[in-house]
Amino acid sequence: MSANAAAGRRNFLLFTQAGLLYEFSQQIQALVVGWQIYVLTGSKLALGIIGLVQAVPAIVLALFAGHIVDRTEPMGIYRWVLRLSIVSALILAAVSGGGFGLSTGARVAWIYAASFVSGVGAGFAMPARGTLIARLVGRELYHESSAWTVSAIHTAAIAGPLAGGLLFAWLGGRAPHAVDAALLAAGLVLIAPITAPAAAPSYATANKESTGSAALAGLRFVFGHTLLLPALSLDMFAVLFGGVTALLPVFAKDILHVGPAGLGWLRAAPAVGALAASAWLVKKPIQRNAGAVLLAVVAGFGLTILGFALSTSFILSAAFLAAGGALDSISMVIRSVMIQIHSPDDMRGRISAVNSIFISVSNELGAFESGLLAQLMGTVPSVLLGGAVTLVTAAAATLWSGDLRRMDLPAK
Repeated sequence: MSANAAAGRRNFLLFTQAGLLYEFSQQIQALVVGWQIYVLTGSKLALGIIGLVQAVPAIVLALFAGHIVDRTEPMGIYRWVLRLSIVSALILAAVSGGGFGLSTGARVAWIYAASFVSGVGAGFAMPARGTLIARLVGRELYHESSAWTVSAIHTAAIAGPLAGGLLFAWLGGRAPHAVDAALLAAGLVLIAPITAPAAAPSYATANKESTGSAALAGLRFVFGHTLLLPALSLDMFAVLFGGVTALLPVFAKDILHVGPAGLGWLRAAPAVGALAASAWLVKKPIQRNAGAVLLAVVAGFGLTILGFALSTSFILSAAFLAAGGALDSISMVIRSVMIQIHSPDDMRGRISAVNSIFISVSNELGAFESGLLAQLMGTVPSVLLGGAVTLVTAAAATLWSGDLRRMDLPAK
């Protein structure tokens, strides 16, 4: 192995470890904030508003963030993402566990403010991360690096909710957020020695564009692409309507009666299945018929949502969530490889930014949609509707895009 390749692998390892800590902290925060908001307000809509206040900055800033990432040094931007996340964690620690005598309304407002700060960081996180990974590893490692990255995310999604639930149950609301801040600080230490890869030389051409035109270039590219647009749209609509994460505090408290520790297990269950699937994909990457597999796993995800909605057993509910997580992980890895393969080097940040918009719409706005529908029509009926819409989405995408249906992924 050459010295450059060895340095690239070392830097990728450090960056993946830092990303693991970032995701771990975000998972802890999501679980504890969701539980705190539901206990403080008793409102399903209030749970959905968490997603809304995170989605607004993430979506509004994403295109600008992608442009900045392509023009500047993405590692510096990622460091600022971690710093903003530390600020969010410290705000939450301050207002938890008594919150300096703040009223319930003031505590809720400060929790939303901290979530907004996290959303600002999230708007820059994915463009910076997607660009850095592509520069740290060669094209021949796209499959492997995508699987490892997804595995790290899902490992955090298992350990984070479990840790958050246990910390909250044992030590109250302040301790989990203090742990968040410490994890993020450790992430900053890990990435400190990484030498930032050089920007793509061809981006000098893009620098001649106006800021607005350059920022929109990624959007134009994705919407003109016969594979990326249907693949990203498929995931967006499936998770937008089929996601149940925002409502898990309701299931844990009112339906399954398992408390914050049980909520931790429910939030971790999808990641358990996802980690198993992504670990398998490290050894057995999907190349032939990847498009057909993508469509099939999204349909399967919809079926798991229907099963979860109807379950009144904690074990069975966790099993449905784990199966859905495994299917979603396969979808994530396929889409990640697609983006790496089809993104020009000088547009990776902006295309990753567009991907982050699709993800924010599906996750954060999906959380708002879940809370709103649950408030209007009841928790279980709203989840059943979401699972049915996911199945319809998969069928529509199958009919809409023959290119996606027939897509293979190259080995290199």
